[in-house]
Amino acid sequence: MSVRPVLITNAKLIDPAKSKVETGAILFADTILDIGNVTSAPDGAEIIDAGGAHVAPGLIDMRVVIGEPGAEHKETFKSAGRAAAAGGVTTMVMMPNTTPVLDDQSLIDFVLRRGIDKSGGVRILPAAALTKHLDGELMTEIGLMAEAGAAFFTNGDTPIVSSRVLRRALSYASAFDALIAHRPEDPYLAEDGVMHEGDLAARLGLPGIPAAAEYIMAERDLALAELTGGKLLLDMLSAAQTLPALKRAKDRGVKAFASVNVHHLVLNEQDVDGYRTFAKLSPPLRSEDDRKALVEAIASGLIDVIVSGHDPQQAEEKRLPFEEAAFGAVGLETLLPAALTLAHNEDVTLNTLIRAMTLRPAELLKLPQGRLAKGAPADIIIIDTGTPFRLDSDKLKSKSNNSPFDEKLLQGAVKRTFIAGKTVFPQ
Repeated sequence: MSVRPVLITNAKLIDPAKSKVETGAILFADTILDIGNVTSAPDGAEIIDAGGAHVAPGLIDMRVVIGEPGAEHKETFKSAGRAAAAGGVTTMVMMPNTTPVLDDQSLIDFVLRRGIDKSGGVRILPAAALTKHLDGELMTEIGLMAEAGAAFFTNGDTPIVSSRVLRRALSYASAFDALIAHRPEDPYLAEDGVMHEGDLAARLGLPGIPAAAEYIMAERDLALAELTGGKLLLDMLSAAQTLPALKRAKDRGVKAFASVNVHHLVLNEQDVDGYRTFAKLSPPLRSEDDRKALVEAIASGLIDVIVSGHDPQQAEEKRLPFEEAAFGAVGLETLLPAALTLAHNEDVTLNTLIRAMTLRPAELLKLPQGRLAKGAPADIIIIDTGTPFRLDSDKLKSKSNNSPFDEKLLQGAVKRTFIAGKTVFPQ
């Protein structure tokens, strides 16, 4: 069935490949047909006057936890798809920590087939487990799962302690030009910690996780990437001390990249004061100095990608004493408005923010999405950047509502989401 053409006029076009926002129009069906000074549309086309709203590529979220299969009470393909579409996320990469773990090519194929069928059109790409059962010991069949369609390879929130195992994985993956994502955290230094190690943790009487747990492991990971020539994504950085090592590695030509959770760009350790378990994250929210350093790294391009870190948890797993509560927060619907905080504060340009959530992830994942250009897939969002709203987590479309932004004032939201030219939000 052919897709009805759509012409959006009077729009502020955000092309992440350009350095400025341009006023114009965009014509698309399943792909982008024309952009810029578009004066006519085919017969029967839907014509939308954007009224000066921004139009951008659909967001690509490289770190999403979905409960299906195994924990459907937390999130399903269907509920994650609804949340993603409402948040302007048109492609999401699903973490492999399901039951069973995504460590076999048949499971990769299962997600690719069932995900798109149940998600309401949102593209779901599986990230494959880097080690069997995520136990950090036996490497998975990287070649076979890459051929089956795995987006990249990761051990999720479980760091690989053995340098030998990670070296072999990086070396083997380089033969397939596959990306390895690794959360840099020394589990021995982080053991039993529940928040950032500092004065606030001491005052609250909570065991801390030192920044050293991250940057010590990151130094090792970068050294192994340089040794093997493998492609390494340092996953969800949180500490300012990690950034100089990343810059040195990039300057030496190491194939090193990095992502940051949007929560770490706009929140800090003070948001857990009062034992607020909805702000208990892994890695933990760190100091204001860390937050500012991460924002500067996004502005300079040192950190490549902004992710939601979407990790749904049920209320009974969060409404517990702080040390007992689960880590994690939902983020698919708040990724964009939270990130826009940085543009409103003039900390990062709008183009740079959108680039870190569209073009850069598309480049790392080798996807044709993430750009406004003729011939590109028509994964497109219309954004109202100006309207303020107070988040009511009970109204989130995710099956879980564990958001640290609950009752916080945000500004900016998605008005309409298209995937391959079809409207998926609002439905």
